[in-house]
Amino acid sequence: MGKRYYIETYGCQMNFADSEVVASILNKSGLEVTSEIQNADLILVNTCSIRDNAEQRVWGRLDLFRSIKRKKSSVMIGVLGCMAERLKEQLLESDRGVDLVVGPDAYRDLPSLVNTVEEGHKAVNVLLSREETYADISPVRMESNGVSSFISIMRGCNNMCSYCVVPYTRGAERSRDPKSILGEAKELFDRGYREVTLLGQNVDSYYWSPNDSGDNHVTFPELLEMVASISPLLRVRFSTNHPKDFSNELLTVMARHHNICKHIHLPVQSGSSTTLSRMNRRYTREWYLERVNAIKNILPDCTISTDIIAGFCGESDEEHNETLSLMKEVEFDFAYMFKYSERPNTKAARHFKDDIPEEVKTSRLNEIIDLQNSLSASGKKKDIGKTYEVLVEGVAKKAIAGLTMTGRTSGNKVVVFESSDVRPGDYALVTIEKATSATLTGVLKEKTHKAKDKI
Repeated sequence: MGKRYYIETYGCQMNFADSEVVASILNKSGLEVTSEIQNADLILVNTCSIRDNAEQRVWGRLDLFRSIKRKKSSVMIGVLGCMAERLKEQLLESDRGVDLVVGPDAYRDLPSLVNTVEEGHKAVNVLLSREETYADISPVRMESNGVSSFISIMRGCNNMCSYCVVPYTRGAERSRDPKSILGEAKELFDRGYREVTLLGQNVDSYYWSPNDSGDNHVTFPELLEMVASISPLLRVRFSTNHPKDFSNELLTVMARHHNICKHIHLPVQSGSSTTLSRMNRRYTREWYLERVNAIKNILPDCTISTDIIAGFCGESDEEHNETLSLMKEVEFDFAYMFKYSERPNTKAARHFKDDIPEEVKTSRLNEIIDLQNSLSASGKKKDIGKTYEVLVEGVAKKAIAGLTMTGRTSGNKVVVFESSDVRPGDYALVTIEKATSATLTGVLKEKTHKAKDKI
């Protein structure tokens, strides 16, 4: 048996996509993946630094890895990703037994770094790149359901939001060659996958050109149309958008293709223009609402989700209430909601005081969560009686009154229904009979397209 590696991933979808790139690199170097941590010779954790809580979870996992290493001294422990980039010296100097630290742009170097550790030395590579996109690497689909998968179309970020560490941990923005993206999407479709999600910190700023002159360049709406044209049976999603770059051209492309999912994740962060200015988001409340109105006019059935931060530096009661009023006006289908967590060395940490008491942050976050739960429940109730095309993902984790299958609508709503005649990858028409704030429950009307046999 060759040496075996085990990998855990935390954070955003981009991190999960990166772990699939890491798996491909390690497999080609002769290592074998294992799902059992006790059998691993190399334990890796791919990390997130977006909030302090995310980092604390990783420190807790490193304590467990250290206990495994004490029983098996030959085990190597590696930290990958954003936390590796941000805390390289601290990780190596800690008592957690970390042997190698590898940043998001240095994964190609992993085999040689592992060799360095085997020779008795600690190893680190956290150099950021202006060119690396891993475009030539075919990811290993590690945690896929065989129906949906992610495709990274760009790396890094240039936006410099005052609260965010991503530009520091993932480097400058660069876009991937569209030919490699199309090739990956076609390969997935041929293997039986029926949905891909195009990933980037800000997909709206995707821009690729074969030369400095900008001739024959490709923008994100053009790339999206290329991927959607692979087959009408391939659903296409994307994340994340930035309101300042979100265009009507993109909405027009979405309206033209049935298989481009009618769901947009458009992070607002705050409903207050003054708070948005401190966040360096580079748009106003009015601009955001205008973009939402464009979505509703061009794609009236499109669902909208968002990100919201409660208790950012200097946030007044009035600014908080502006966030609540914007939520009511937009009626988001779903939201990721968090308390502000100061991240070291960001602009906010350098120039603003984290002056909102923890209990006020918690109170405001709870108000936001309660309102969103109400909005989600109200929105889902409007779906009762409607019939949706659902892409079947698999057997429901929690069977409800005998309902066994689960899938998603184009609008990214989870639907559970009973059927013994469908399998993952099928498309089915389902009529909605019940709804909660999180899930729709329906009855199978008919199967429209059968799943392709896996190859």
